[in-house]
Amino acid sequence: MGAGIALVANGFRGFARYLGGIVGADAYAKYLEHHKAAGHGEAPLTEREFWRDRTDRQDSNPQGRCC
Repeated sequence: MGAGIALVANGFRGFARYLGGIVGADAYAKYLEHHKAAGHGEAPLTEREFWRDRTDRQDSNPQGRCC
């Protein structure tokens, strides 16, 4: 029974990651990966700064959005 619960839990976590990718919830994690891979000299934005910048850019250039 424990193996069945673990299997369902793993499936749910995978689905949650997939859904998070669709809605953009993983954007900050992707930004950090890119920032590290690109070898930027300065520190990355904090998560709060990242989302504020992203929202500001979307507000100033509202194309490709449904709302």
